[in-house]
Amino acid sequence: MKSRLGKARLRVPKKARRGDVIEIRVMVEHPMESGFRHDNVGKLVPRHIATDFYCRYNGREVFRAILHPAVSTNPYFSFYLVAQETGELVFSWADDRGGTVTETAQLTVS
Repeated sequence: MKSRLGKARLRVPKKARRGDVIEIRVMVEHPMESGFRHDNVGKLVPRHIATDFYCRYNGREVFRAILHPAVSTNPYFSFYLVAQETGELVFSWADDRGGTVTETAQLTVS
């Protein structure tokens, strides 16, 4: 079956001062079917969930989440990180059908 892992949306400040605590907000479009729901004719809807999310800051993992069927449609995360240096934030999601989405954002630290 085909993955339905969709578009990712990011809210990352473009600039911060060294030592500032910044908020990162991310969401990915995904149906998050638990495998327990039935369709309109009584047939079980197959399980299809996003299973993993991580964020790397200049190559170092700073946030990771392992997802389960109880997570709602379009998983959303908000977390904080300390701005240490200018660099790249890489956000990656994977689902149980082999789908992946990766997005990047630049952070300039002064």
